[in-house]
Order: sequence, then structure tokens, then C-alpha cells
Amino acid sequence: MATMLERNKNVKQPKKTYAEHAQDALYREVWEEVSNEKTVQFIKKYSKHIMAAAIAILIVATGFQIGIRTYHANKIATAIAYEDAIANMDANALAALAQNSSGATSDLALFQSYLLSGDTKKLDQLANDGNTRDFRDLAKLHIISVRGDAMTGEEVAKYLSGLDTKNSPFYYTAHLTVAQKYLAEGDADAANKHLDKIINDKNAPAVISATAQTLR
Repeated sequence: MATMLERNKNVKQPKKTYAEHAQDALYREVWEEVSNEKTVQFIKKYSKHIMAAAIAILIVATGFQIGIRTYHANKIATAIAYEDAIANMDANALAALAQNSSGATSDLALFQSYLLSGDTKKLDQLANDGNTRDFRDLAKLHIISVRGDAMTGEEVAKYLSGLDTKNSPFYYTAHLTVAQKYLAEGDADAANKHLDKIINDKNAPAVISATAQTLR
């Protein structure tokens, strides 16, 4: 078998004649003409669809670019407005910025508007409708600092129950706040349940843990 293959390799292919070359050239020319004609027919048949698709792609690409530019422009405008409001200590401007922005930027602007104006309605708005958990929980702690004197220890514990999770950045502060309220009422047993959660937690911040141990 190997010998036959070797002999086939050694067989010289006959050279094409001029007529054969001319015939091949004619075939190629005819094929190209047929292909071109089919392409033209296809374009003519589906020209409207092709144009529509091209326009749609152009619109999408243009819209995408405009969207990116608009997004960045809005972010820059928000940052400038925020800086101006802080520089001017303008609580109203910060409140307006909170309404016209989103996410943590909106929450921060609303919280700082409260700090400048002292309007607790802004705290309620942030506590109930804030975009981020951090600022919602922070607002609740501030509400307790404002209204806690008129609340019982049980009411404070219930109001801050949503912070009784490690997902809240104010988990330890909330327990300490509730414990302090119970101690103010003379209910040491209820206070110690919250203090123990802090003292027995090795991840508790050192300052809060030390305060809890002092109160215990």
C-alpha cells in the first residue's frame, strides 16, 4: 500500500493546455457573474429590510452614546450642586438635591439637610424611604435621640428591632441605645440582655464593648 502511495506521489500531473486554462477562466468568470447577480437580486429583494436594520443599529448606537454622555453629565451636575449646597450651608438646596438624585447621594443630601435645618420630618422620610440601609438605620437612631425621652424602653427596642442584625452597620450601637433606655427606667435585667450581646461578641467595637462593660 505504501509503495502504491509513493508511486502516486511520483506521478507527474499533466500540464493543462491553453484551452483548459481558458475553460477554467471562463468558469470562474461565469461563477463570479452568477454570484454578483445573486447578490444584486438579494439586495434588491431585501433592500428595505437591510436599510431598516442599518438605521436601527445606528439609532441604538447613537442612543447608547448619548445615554453615556447624559449619565456622566448628570453625575457631574449633581456633584457640583452638592458642593455648592454644602459650601452655602443651604438646607433647602440639599433637600431639593435629595429629591432629584438617587441612591446614597440622595440619602446623604437629605441627612445633611436635616442636620442644617433640624427638621425631623426629613429624618422620618429618610428612615422610612431612604435608598440605603445605612442611612435608614442612622436616621432611626437619630429619631430615638430626638424622641426617645417620650418613649418606653420597650417602644425603643421595638422601633430599633430592624437594626438587630449584623447586616446593619449600627447593630452594636442600637443594642447599647436600647440598654441605656432600659437602665434609665431602672430595668437592669432587660438592659443586661442587650449589653451581653455586645460584651460576648468578640467583633464588637472596642469603645462600644468597653461602654457596655461599664454599664453592666
